[in-house]
Amino acid sequence: MVSLFERKPKIPKTAAEIVKAARSQDKIVASELINGVFKNFFELHGDRLNGDDPAIISGLAQLGNKKVTVIAIDKGTSPEERIAKHFGGPTPDGYRKSLRLMKQAEKFGRPIVTLINTAGAYPGRTAEEGGQGEAIARNLLELGDISVPILAIIFGEGGSGGALALAAGDEVWMFENSMYTVLSPEGFASILWKDSTRADEAAAVMQVTPTALLSQGIIDGIIEEPTSHRKVIKQVTRVIDEELTKLMALTPRELIERRHARFRKF
Repeated sequence: MVSLFERKPKIPKTAAEIVKAARSQDKIVASELINGVFKNFFELHGDRLNGDDPAIISGLAQLGNKKVTVIAIDKGTSPEERIAKHFGGPTPDGYRKSLRLMKQAEKFGRPIVTLINTAGAYPGRTAEEGGQGEAIARNLLELGDISVPILAIIFGEGGSGGALALAAGDEVWMFENSMYTVLSPEGFASILWKDSTRADEAAAVMQVTPTALLSQGIIDGIIEEPTSHRKVIKQVTRVIDEELTKLMALTPRELIERRHARFRKF
């Protein structure tokens, strides 16, 4: 007989199940995370060059007594929002906006928190004409030398360079029902086997799950993801507060050297 106070161990999910959960409509969205974890969020718009990408929500906020810059990729909730945000596929305007906010955070000594949920950067014609590849590459180049802490959290899909452009920080954490991958399992299966229906098999081969990535040292931790969004927010708040406290104790030079060493080992 199992005591009511004993917690039943979780049955490990397959890679395919985690991919499905990462894409679930029931998953917490970026706006809910921002409003639940942070206080006094003030959104800032525009890349000061071309436009404002609604797929990236960015601004200033507070976490306890910490003043932070928050940058999140949002897929939207309503059909109209999803279309406007390209289903969470940022454009060059979005990546340039995120870099502008990161440089601003550096100027004023604010740590940066990025919240990531994207299948990848928007692949449309207008994005390519606007310099999508350069915008992502510029983020990766600049992030290496940002002198304030950068904590990245993947809470859904973490697809390709579209996610990496916001994830090249001091630490990367993942929700237990999230994925981080160079391309989608469907794309991998189409390239390797010429058969996208083998996506579930591809997900296992690609090692996209948080557990697999943690064991390889690619990420730094996994955040438990209860079904209750209120409990999820509590877990995320704790992790962000604890990890930023550790990172803020380091000098700017220590942060940069540590960050360089982190990515060079790959």
